[in-house]
Formats: sequence, structure tokens, C-alpha cells
Amino acid sequence: MELENLETDLTKMVQEVLDAAKLRPNDLFVLGCSTSEIVGGHIGKASDPKVGERIIHTLRSILKPLGIHLAVQGCEHINRSVVVERSVAEAKGFEIVSVVPAMHAGGACSVAAFEQFDDPVEVEHIVAQAGIDIGDTSIGMHVKFVQVPVRPTQKELGAAHVTALRSRPKYVGGPRANYEPIEHKEFVEQNN
Repeated sequence: MELENLETDLTKMVQEVLDAAKLRPNDLFVLGCSTSEIVGGHIGKASDPKVGERIIHTLRSILKPLGIHLAVQGCEHINRSVVVERSVAEAKGFEIVSVVPAMHAGGACSVAAFEQFDDPVEVEHIVAQAGIDIGDTSIGMHVKFVQVPVRPTQKELGAAHVTALRSRPKYVGGPRANYEPIEHKEFVEQNN
């Protein structure tokens, strides 16, 4: 796969997720990614550092101007711990753990995030508002409940299957509850 095509395709996919998720500054966006799957290999068996570097660079260039924090999930060999900036971990109260990702214990995107972030740390668990899963890496454990699938128009990045998640607040209440915000004027009219 050409790296330029990868960047273009990934940008389009992420924009679709952002449009659906309606994230705000300081929200978290989690990436789960198998570069092995992108290049046509089996997950964990053909990690590609150049692909990982390009993916992290692309995501940071999209998310950073929006004030959205990128979190990068590692593979099962580091218990799916997540690379975030230290400032994010501290601000959100995430527990920092002792591990540094490697190509075959974390994966190419985790390694690239550790290299490209300003002050990277690994944390055990996060609560992201949305994310993208490239290569069926199972990001659900790191996305806030209630999770809603987002289906990007393009279903593959390279040879990897792509899915995404956003979250929404839980619905609570009974038959009188409203679930869509109403304008103040409408509220006053309904209650007079």
C-alpha cells in the first residue's frame, strides 16, 4: 500500500467518525491498529514501522488542532495498555504503568506514538469518547459506555478491516423523559 493513499484514506475515515461522534476539546480518541493486517499479513506477524509512523502522524495532524487527545492501544502482549501524553494521564486520573512498547509487544503504532508524543506514558485503562479499529484489534474496552458502531464508507485500510465506535450518554427516565435537547423557550412553553 502506498503511504500517501493510506494517509488520504485514513483521513477520510477519521473525519467520518468525528462527524458521527461530535467530539469536543479534551475528549479522547482511541486507535487500535494492526499494521500487519494493513500490509496483508496476519495480526502481530508482519508489523510495519513505516505504516505505524504514518498512521500516528496522520491522526495527530487531524486531532491535535481540534484539541482532541489521541490514545493508542497496544496489543495483547502488553495487556492492551494505551499510550497517551503524560499530561492527559494526569489530568484524567489514569494509572500509569511500567512498560515501553516494542514492535512485537505493543505494535508499530504504539511504538510510533511513543516516539512522536511529547511526553508519552502507558496507562492500563482509559475511557475514550470514540475511536477507530483498524485490523480488528478490539478497542471496545477503551470506549465509554454506551458504545455505538460507526461504519466508515470505506471498509478497509490496505488489507485491514476497519470499524469504529462512538459513545453516547445513557438514556434514563421513563415515558415522560425527553432524549433530545430542547431550547429553553420550548421548555418554558411546555411548563406553563
